[in-house]
Amino acid sequence: MRVVFGAGRVAELPAEADRFGLDRLVVVGTPGRAEDVKLVSTLLGRRVAGHFEDARMHVPASVVRAACEEVGRLGADGCVAIGGGSVIGLGKAVARRTGLPVIVVPTTYSGSEMTPIWGITEDGRKRTGRDIGVLPRSVVYDPELTRRLPPRVSGLSGLNAIAHAMEALYAPDASPVTSLMAEEGTRALATALPILIDEPGDLPARTLALRGSWLCGLCLGQTTMSLHHKLCHILGGTFDLPHAETHSILMPYVAAFNLPAAPAADAAMSRALGVAAPASELARLGALAGAAPSLGELGLAESDLDEVMRQVFSQPYANPRRLWPDEVRGLLLAALRGTPVQASG
Repeated sequence: MRVVFGAGRVAELPAEADRFGLDRLVVVGTPGRAEDVKLVSTLLGRRVAGHFEDARMHVPASVVRAACEEVGRLGADGCVAIGGGSVIGLGKAVARRTGLPVIVVPTTYSGSEMTPIWGITEDGRKRTGRDIGVLPRSVVYDPELTRRLPPRVSGLSGLNAIAHAMEALYAPDASPVTSLMAEEGTRALATALPILIDEPGDLPARTLALRGSWLCGLCLGQTTMSLHHKLCHILGGTFDLPHAETHSILMPYVAAFNLPAAPAADAAMSRALGVAAPASELARLGALAGAAPSLGELGLAESDLDEVMRQVFSQPYANPRRLWPDEVRGLLLAALRGTPVQASG
């Protein structure tokens, strides 16, 4: 994987395409980022075979099929995905199904471009997996492209990235390198996001946030995720809750639940956030970004928790604290109702 990073570096996109011999590219995006799709298409010029601008949150299987059909119809030899996590996720799904290379231009802070993790939602379930073949051939980070992000989107997508770092810190396969990246990525985002919420056009802060998302994404790709990501995949895939906002609401509760059982991770998060109580600070950042105060505000009902619990305990996975049904249900009820976050022992 190549990484190109810096203000104005999107202009190097044609050279990246030429480096891999790609000259029939499909530009993947969303209607909401039409200006960016147009910019990329203008830069690539004759190399653009067509467009697919119907990426959707949680990567529905029907959208993946439609995108693959369009790529095949156009005789494309690769894709350029420009946008946030939904677009990047679709680009990965197309790469997995077709074997075509993808170049990614991130415009939010999710960090998913740096991981071999794919996810597809079908029949109310989000399936995920790891496949080195979905990694982009090149990632072009240009903070200029994030200037138009509304403050709320900046904040929520950045908190989504911090969630990757938090779980990487207490992962069973964590290493000194991933832990360093996780701590620094969290520090960069926690420093940048309050600035971006007050001053959306601040380019140094945009650059710092993009650097943080890069590091947090690397952590996600190299470690095993735990309870937090399991819950977010269930809530998104089965109940269609918004991805980044669900991460932002749920993360303080999972931090309060898990970090006391992982002292090294707790200490790293405290250093990165500059506070003694990471869970409370994550809740403060979520409120500052404009996250809803509870999962209930997003439409989750208490009657939905039986299905969430069934999926949570349907198969084993790593977590620093042993999972007991009553405790997990209590965590979910607190997030559902917006109960103030309190660390548990």
